[in-house]
Amino acid sequence: MKKTLLAVCLSGATLISPLAMAEDSFPRLETIGVGEITAQPDMAVFTVAVEENRKTAQEAKQAADKAVTAFMDRLQKSGVKRADIESANIYLHPQYHSSNDAPPELVGYQASRQVTVTVRDLEKLNTYLDNALGDGINRIQNIELKVSDAEKYMEQARQAAIKDAQSKAKSLAQGFDTDIDGVWNIRYFDPMPRPVMGHMKMDAAMETQATYQDAEITFRDRVEVVFRLEK
Repeated sequence: MKKTLLAVCLSGATLISPLAMAEDSFPRLETIGVGEITAQPDMAVFTVAVEENRKTAQEAKQAADKAVTAFMDRLQKSGVKRADIESANIYLHPQYHSSNDAPPELVGYQASRQVTVTVRDLEKLNTYLDNALGDGINRIQNIELKVSDAEKYMEQARQAAIKDAQSKAKSLAQGFDTDIDGVWNIRYFDPMPRPVMGHMKMDAAMETQATYQDAEITFRDRVEVVFRLEK
């Protein structure tokens, strides 16, 4: 048993060539660069919904459709392109009343629909939201602030991460009385970046209205670099 194990170990050792071992044996320095860029949003995507309760399914559907149609018409008259408006299918749910001493009783139906809108002019966002509530929409489900040229900011964050890795490497090398002798390896994993929302200030003159233009979106990226050191 011992002889067999020794043979396996020796056989595995021959898989690593002396050249590969020599190539891998050199002084190195590993750093992680982090980049962060802050941008001001210039567009938004929001989702609103309507829920209507009526005695019959038809009445509930008609009420929900009426609110959605009125809101979509107002949006298009305000200059929003039809391609920037997405209306979901209607959903109908029976409503029951339950009691301890009787079986559930059907009392009506609830109809619900969602509308998702892309806003290209951020200054009009709050007006669109107010209009939605005026047209019978009764739920604001989500507001996502964005920038139209997100790829530009991600590239800036990436370049900042590269410079950060280089700066750290030079500083560390100098601290140990040596110099950088080129890059040996770069490890980068596309983070599928999602911008990080910053704070949103409130307009002092209008307590219930968020000044979305004062919000901040932070783009972040990182890179791992292995530098050669001079021998």
